[in-house]
Amino acid sequence: MRLPSFLALGLTLPLGAFAAGGDSTGGSTWTNPPKETQTTKECKGVKVWDDKKKRCVAPKNSGLDPDTLYNAVRELAYAGRPADAQGVLAAMPDQSDDRVLTYWGFTHRKLGDLDRAAFYYQAAIAANPDNILARSYMGQGFVEAGKTDLAIAQWREITVRGGEGSWAEVSLREAIRTGLTYSY
Repeated sequence: MRLPSFLALGLTLPLGAFAAGGDSTGGSTWTNPPKETQTTKECKGVKVWDDKKKRCVAPKNSGLDPDTLYNAVRELAYAGRPADAQGVLAAMPDQSDDRVLTYWGFTHRKLGDLDRAAFYYQAAIAANPDNILARSYMGQGFVEAGKTDLAIAQWREITVRGGEGSWAEVSLREAIRTGLTYSY
């Protein structure tokens, strides 16, 4: 497939040149892999490190705040443990939160279930149409499935929604250009 000239030009720019923002919508928080913590160093299975208790705990009734659980999900997914990440996701108090839905999609994609992943990404986008991280991950799933036209459509939505230069936009652009997707 021949890429439009404006996209082809944009795809030639370096990834590192576009780190911007600082939230979970694809800004600088997401420009680097998650930092390894005791969760992946010490904990086995569906467990999260509790700094106060200094041990691994089951996330369900741990009392850990949603951001701590969310960061553990991201770390476990990056460590190649998407099923464990899903166990932590199941403990999240608000299953309709677009961040939770985004990572349900991400972990299903990493487990190879692109249809289920797309379902969760679409639910995340329905909950928050400006969730450019969900759009980026969904677009990367389209790249994996060989549906470049659908990936480009998500890339365009990201730029229209103010995500130009964000990690979400640049990582999808790079995935379209190279065929390689990200694990964080």
